[in-house]
Amino acid sequence: MNELLSSAIQSVTQSKGAFCRFLSANDTHATGGHQYGFLLPIAAYSIIFNQDKVKGENKDRIVKIRWQNDLETDSRMIYYGKAKNELRITRFGNDFPYFTEDHVGDLLIISKQADDDYEGFVLSTDDDIDTFMLHFNLTANCPGQIIDVIYKQNENVLLQTAIDEAIKNLNDFPLTSEMGKMAQDLFNKLHRINDKIVCKTPDKILLNWYDTELSMFRSLEEKVYNPIYSKPFSDCQSLIEFSNKILNRRKSRAGKSLEHHLSAIFTAHKLIFEEQVVTENKKKPDFLFPNGSCYHNFEFPTDNLTVLGAKTTCKDRWRQVINEADRVDERYLFTLQQGISKNQLKEMADENVKLVVPQSHIDSYPEEYRDSLNTLSGFIEIVKGKQERIPKHFLML
Repeated sequence: MNELLSSAIQSVTQSKGAFCRFLSANDTHATGGHQYGFLLPIAAYSIIFNQDKVKGENKDRIVKIRWQNDLETDSRMIYYGKAKNELRITRFGNDFPYFTEDHVGDLLIISKQADDDYEGFVLSTDDDIDTFMLHFNLTANCPGQIIDVIYKQNENVLLQTAIDEAIKNLNDFPLTSEMGKMAQDLFNKLHRINDKIVCKTPDKILLNWYDTELSMFRSLEEKVYNPIYSKPFSDCQSLIEFSNKILNRRKSRAGKSLEHHLSAIFTAHKLIFEEQVVTENKKKPDFLFPNGSCYHNFEFPTDNLTVLGAKTTCKDRWRQVINEADRVDERYLFTLQQGISKNQLKEMADENVKLVVPQSHIDSYPEEYRDSLNTLSGFIEIVKGKQERIPKHFLML
């Protein structure tokens, strides 16, 4: 773990309140718009102001923020309550380094150390962002969220009750595929979701399943690990080993969770696909449409092959999908990443990598690239169109 990431985690852990959000093109001035400063999650109001919000009234205050343990600014925290319900940080001084287009998609973290004393961090790499999110069991789906240093039970009583019932007989963690299925079944039962609804709104359903699984995982963590951490550790090494065990399990679950939910979406749509097919040089793309047999049959039309990678964040990792299937020139990548710089999007386009993102995340990307993005629903329609053209004898082999 590098020094910056370690400092960010320690700052949040010791804070009186903290929040984070992914930086959009508007935040970094990449759009050329007139909005100034960083937009904050409105839920962070209580971390900034001691007084309640008053309808039709603006509030502001000046605070010190230390950025990356280095730069210090006297910044203005302002709540716009007159014309809109919006929270921002402004006043960063000249040459503030994070108002550049390359920081689109970075994770902004603000932690309150004292009433007028805050610390700010901007994490840029996929590894740093993922490790930070996993450390605090956060979801990459949410554009802005409060960080619970000590896990608090889900405020949705109905959901939490259903989760408690689902895990009451579990004394250990099930396979990630089983956990994903449990979350899907639980959410579907609570909201009366069937395959018809899944097919109608796949972007929304996927995110709901993903967040439900995280809530379930958090609750199961508390149940399984509480008897261990509620007692003193005999030595420092035991504590470190226990902490690493928790983090490694979180990484293992997060790495597969998205794939399991995508697989369920594709199955509901009756798409023909195969996961982790071995291609050239023992590469294994996450999803191959229609299957490995067709891919390795050189009589099968190349135009009817589709490859999809799945990564929660992709600022750095998108390059991993470039060489996963030599027969396919155009590769798709599904991600929960909220915003990427124009330079990165251009690099992707140059390598024929096409992004697939949830419909609700489209607006976090630079405006001139939004038309080139695919929603999950749109990607499914592309694959369906290809599979309708496949000669039946290929699928009978």
